[in-house]
Amino acid sequence: MGLFERYLSLWILAAIILGVTLGNLVPGLFGAIAGAEVARVNLVVAVLIWAMVYPMMVGVDPGSLKDVARQPRGLVITLAVNWLIKPFTMAFVAVLFFEHVFAPWIAPEDAQQYIAGLILLGAAPCTAMVFVWSHLTRGDEAYTLVQVTVNDLIMVVAFAPIVALLLGVTDIAVPWETLILSVILFVALPLAAGLLTRRRLGNEAAIESFKTRVKPWSILGLIVTVVILFGLQGQTILDRPMVIALIAVPILIQSYGIFALAYAAAWAWRVPHRIAAPCALIGTSNFFELAVAVAIALFGLGSGAALATVVGVLVEVPVMLSLVRFANATRARFPA
Repeated sequence: MGLFERYLSLWILAAIILGVTLGNLVPGLFGAIAGAEVARVNLVVAVLIWAMVYPMMVGVDPGSLKDVARQPRGLVITLAVNWLIKPFTMAFVAVLFFEHVFAPWIAPEDAQQYIAGLILLGAAPCTAMVFVWSHLTRGDEAYTLVQVTVNDLIMVVAFAPIVALLLGVTDIAVPWETLILSVILFVALPLAAGLLTRRRLGNEAAIESFKTRVKPWSILGLIVTVVILFGLQGQTILDRPMVIALIAVPILIQSYGIFALAYAAAWAWRVPHRIAAPCALIGTSNFFELAVAVAIALFGLGSGAALATVVGVLVEVPVMLSLVRFANATRARFPA
């Protein structure tokens, strides 16, 4: 592991502190960054995510895609966790905490808003950042691509009905432009660029050398993304720390619980680690662009639902890094 990867947790902690500090010192800068968006997709963050995802896409060997059919178990676990378990456990945990455990401290109308935001997070599995987590666990790039692609196809038809069921409403305005643009920006275009790069490099030795050279830029993109995300919410974090802490509790329980379920299932089913780690991490991570966009469209920019989805963004990176570390530490327990 290189310097960036070895001490990544420290860099992320420093990025969180820097982001909150700058968000309060120079809010105008982050306001300008927040304004640079199309279809609720922030263009600055999109460029940084693209920088993170592109090096992983260079590792996708088209010839290995056919091997996915020989290892269907990882895909089965991913889809079962994402669409049959995760949205419903998120709703259960949200209701448990905000209607019962936290009821003495949260007004009922605010509690319903936070529950709605958490449901939106639970029904939107991750797209772009999964490639980063897969890379950090030495996951199979081609298999991860297939898992994400199938997930996205299901999300197009399943997201709105699941959210409508759990929220008890039928008029769900899904921002299709956000969903489609995100898939194009974070999956299709980086994949095309990665395949073109592989073709130009020509051989595996050149490809590995190229990936080694660009890897630090990928980690740097992650760190800068964290600075921006925390900078955008710097004032909120300082103004409402208790509310953010309360919202974070069910998200943390859900995240670690879903990972434990998927990772244990992969271990019991003897799925190789290069497939098991990404399949568990996909279910744990969230498609926060979609969740935030729908929360704003349904409940408004200043709503508790929108705040809950944003807290999901803030919690995700530290949680995912801790799970990456755990997955790497337990690699030997899985079949080669």
